[in-house]
Amino acid sequence: MANVLVTGGAGFIGSHLVDRLLANHSVTVLDNLSGGSLENIKSHLDRPDFVFIEGSITDQEALEDALKGIETVFHFAAQPDVRLSVERPLWDFNINVVGSMQLLEGIRESGVKRLLFASSGGTVYGETKVFPTPEATAFRPISNYGAAKGAFEMYLNSYSELYGINAISLRLGNIIGPRSTHGVIYDFFMKLRHNSSELEVLGDGTQVKAYMYVADTVDAIVMLSDKVPAGHLPINVSSGERLKVSRIAELVIGELGLDATIRYTGTERGWAGDVVVTDIDISLLKSMGWESKTPLEDGVRKYVRWLVNEFGMPS
Repeated sequence: MANVLVTGGAGFIGSHLVDRLLANHSVTVLDNLSGGSLENIKSHLDRPDFVFIEGSITDQEALEDALKGIETVFHFAAQPDVRLSVERPLWDFNINVVGSMQLLEGIRESGVKRLLFASSGGTVYGETKVFPTPEATAFRPISNYGAAKGAFEMYLNSYSELYGINAISLRLGNIIGPRSTHGVIYDFFMKLRHNSSELEVLGDGTQVKAYMYVADTVDAIVMLSDKVPAGHLPINVSSGERLKVSRIAELVIGELGLDATIRYTGTERGWAGDVVVTDIDISLLKSMGWESKTPLEDGVRKYVRWLVNEFGMPS
């Protein structure tokens, strides 16, 4: 069984990935629990093929411990909030660029040759005019979060050339599903718990985004981990489906059985740095044998049911 490291492995996507990897691998998780939760991985803590290290990718000692004997790294540790990256750009940079670079240096020094990185399919491209957007599209991020993801991808490219580290940049769509505690669906649910008669939607509701259910995401990542090529390969990872924000609002209200009024703030963007349209081309992913199993609207409903189970129905 290969030894793998998942940074951010107690977080939303990372913990689902850990669940799947443990079927065929020995797994080490490095997570400082700033965004993740020990609850997500507690069922694995007593397993002999699982190691949890509470620490940050900015902590040199923790990194050295985590990388011992590792063959493949799945890098999911991050500051994930686009809005916070706008409000606190240096803080975002220190985590998403400096921290990632410390990890990459640790990988180089420890001799690990395989890395899969959770990049972003919406924010690195910014407001492109090419839809669906292929991997060859130039980066034009409009958020600091997107700039950080793009910057680290550039280093993955140079490190693959200079040091022989083979890497895949997973340019993820908006991932939804159980254990997620941020994003538009989570925000809508929490607003309705506060006021079940009205839902405020930031923007005009016409924003269109590429989404993907988390189980399908993990399927794609595990498949790609067996196909890491020489060099650096960026690949869009999403469902191929899109949803308008207005439709998501309708789905959340409908699944909850509420009679709530939707009120739009009326601006084009929901917030500074919000990309109004994302539609990433997944032709490359599909050519490698992957297919979506979860229709997107079904994924939204499944996630809402999980939120109800975790937090209770809006009153």
